[in-house]
Amino acid sequence: MTTDGDDQTIDEAALGHYLEEHVEGFHGLEQMVKFQAGQSNPTWRLDADSRTYVLRAKPPGELLKSAHQVDREFRVMQALAGTDVPVPRMLHLAEESHSPLGRTFFVMEHCDGRIFWDPALPEIESGEERGAVYDAMNAALAALHSVDVDSVGLADFGRPGNYFERQLSRWTEQYRQSKTDPIPAMDELIAWLEQNLPDDDGVTSLVHGDFRLDNMIFDKQKPEILAILDWELSTLGHPLADLSYQCMQWRLPHSGSFKGLGDLDRTALGIPTEEQYVARYCERRGLDGIDHWPFYVAFSFFRLAAILQGVFKRYIQGNASNPDKAKVYGRNVPVLAQLAVDLIKKEA
Repeated sequence: MTTDGDDQTIDEAALGHYLEEHVEGFHGLEQMVKFQAGQSNPTWRLDADSRTYVLRAKPPGELLKSAHQVDREFRVMQALAGTDVPVPRMLHLAEESHSPLGRTFFVMEHCDGRIFWDPALPEIESGEERGAVYDAMNAALAALHSVDVDSVGLADFGRPGNYFERQLSRWTEQYRQSKTDPIPAMDELIAWLEQNLPDDDGVTSLVHGDFRLDNMIFDKQKPEILAILDWELSTLGHPLADLSYQCMQWRLPHSGSFKGLGDLDRTALGIPTEEQYVARYCERRGLDGIDHWPFYVAFSFFRLAAILQGVFKRYIQGNASNPDKAKVYGRNVPVLAQLAVDLIKKEA
């Protein structure tokens, strides 16, 4: 037996037997080791006689209706196999009705590589290699947004219409459902976003939804991405949502729990500026430039704040995947909202 972070017991023997029946070549489950990083869907390394695997499951307890859809994660990564977007190989999806865990989960290959938790990349000595890491992310993002969704079977992976309008409505609703204390800056931000929503330009692509450095596994020796992880928020949407979300990294402080690039000397580190990063992306995608950039960045701050508020609410309810981090994230919600409010006032 092993225990989930919420004290729910998992029968490893039953799980091992199930996986031997449903995952080709699987045999001899030795242990489950829970990854402590991440907040949304609990994830374990499975050490077995056959090889090492990764299992990712829905969290237990009462969940928001549209959250924690690990089946969507499985589907999108399975569809992207063979494209220029690096993803781990999907091995099995267990629906809730047949799951030995009593909840939906999937199993994928374990990619043995490096995860960079600090965007300043202190473990890399060369500024040239740091720049190459960021360029690899840029190339992967451009490749993702260039995927032909019809050819990979994802034409129905999202709804038509104004993506930002839908997302603003969705995350406003989820924020209000998970709200614990009044946050005036969030109310001000939501009102500004509603009033400054750009007209829909008709552009649609597959979007990751949480595209950032620590959701990627890099080769141990080269600045090459082996796999992009955490596709729970992926959908058909506007590519600028991913780009602006990643570019928050340049605006967040490096101190505290955010670990941004905002107060670092990027040139000395060999890391591109936000302007350079955006320009390289535009070059790869054949774009002349980006209108309404402040809106997209402010929206990204809002969306992240709404996500973290949901994490904090799960902490209050007692079913957060990582309670210590969830508590800290709750304190960051008003900080993110204020950063966005400061941004829009500066750009006004």
